Amino acid sequence: MSTEEAHTADPGPLLRIVKHQPIAFAIVGVANTVIGYLLFVLWMLILDNEKLYQVALIGAYSVSVLIAFVLHRTLVFRVRGQVARDLAAFVVVNSGGLALNLILATIAVSVFHAPPLPAQAVVMLIVAGVSFFGHRYFSFRRSPTRRA
Repeated sequence: MSTEEAHTADPGPLLRIVKHQPIAFAIVGVANTVIGYLLFVLWMLILDNEKLYQVALIGAYSVSVLIAFVLHRTLVFRVRGQVARDLAAFVVVNSGGLALNLILATIAVSVFHAPPLPAQAVVMLIVAGVSFFGHRYFSFRRSPTRRA
């Protein structure tokens, strides 16, 4: 049975409830976004310096990327095997998300003079939307003939 067939045959607990992968991705994405934002706030409190918001952002991403990988792999994309390849691809996509996040947050704070906390909340929503396609078509992609 191919991974695509396994995905259809065993959708996992979240996909059994919501039935649609983009909706499951959004649910996990919202949960991980909340986790990432709370980690960002925590890093901001630890650093105690608003000028270090970029350091706080990198610290939050470093932890939340591992949480997101496990949640998306098990609850949304339901793939098996190739854990190292999937993690590497996931990190590549999330690194692109981190770069986009840093660029947009820097523009929001430096150019538009937005406070870092609300700016990050808006930027994270944009990055989450872009990330779905990267994860669907790169991180957890399986060819129809490839075995799990």
